Amino acid sequence: MLSRVAENLYWMSRYVERAENTARLISVNSNLLLDLPGGIAPGWAPLVDIMGVRGDFDSRFKETDERRVLMFLIADLNNAGSILSSLHYARENCRTVRDIMPREIWEELTELYLYARENINTGLTKRGRFAFLKRIIYGSELFIGMLASVQSRDEAYDFIRIGRNLERADMTTRIIDVRSDDLLPDDVSDLRPFDTIQWVSVLRSLSAYQMYRRHMQTRVRRDAVLRFLFKDKQFPRAVRHCLNMIEGCLEELKNNEQPLKRVRTLVRKVERRNVETLDQAALHGYIDDLQLNITSLHSTLAETYFPKSVQQQEVQ
Repeated sequence: MLSRVAENLYWMSRYVERAENTARLISVNSNLLLDLPGGIAPGWAPLVDIMGVRGDFDSRFKETDERRVLMFLIADLNNAGSILSSLHYARENCRTVRDIMPREIWEELTELYLYARENINTGLTKRGRFAFLKRIIYGSELFIGMLASVQSRDEAYDFIRIGRNLERADMTTRIIDVRSDDLLPDDVSDLRPFDTIQWVSVLRSLSAYQMYRRHMQTRVRRDAVLRFLFKDKQFPRAVRHCLNMIEGCLEELKNNEQPLKRVRTLVRKVERRNVETLDQAALHGYIDDLQLNITSLHSTLAETYFPKSVQQQEVQ
């Protein structure tokens, strides 16, 4: 496979996943603000931090109010991580590799992009927001499902899965890091019910609530949520599962020594650390280390498989 094609497939998958994750975060945050009292609600600023675009946002806006944050994360073409930008870049990457993919994939991605572009103003309104975000999430899931149904299990499919799972692992760590930092201090006993609501929002941001209850068989609490989202091998958005998928794909590729070494280092970091015992400061440090290793894995993949001349959006 040409290195250019491998890179286009990898980034196509990452951008579709990024658009879906952004839509999930906005939808869950909107519901969370309805469930919490105004005095302790986290507001909209955490979404900017989760997406890793605080510097860009602050350079252009003075306030992190609802209108500005939603415009920035949904419709701003100058923000490469916005929903509209992500779908645009995904479509452009797909366009260049149309000859090796089923036509249905190109058509579905084009339809999703055109829907987002044509309905972007409706998606920014309170009345139309949830329907718009639901359509973005549904379109992304349909795209993934169609790939699973009609794409040959070859090198192309491996690069698509590597991109999707690397983006998921990165986003899961970001959500845990920022959302757990927003949670209430342990010494405020009167607010414990609201703390549970916020941990539920962490799970819902990843569509993990039902699977958490099924596999953990316990109420929603910090230690169990952290253990599930970092170490579960079966839930598709858990860090451990994502890394397993990447490792499995890399084992099928040639010249895989350095990427495999990187991903196995990450697996050991997740396996050996008892995340449920970490206080907030230690958890933040641990997640910072994981994110640096995720960035290093991306760099190793780029150095090994992608052309030096092509410049793609760096990890947010």
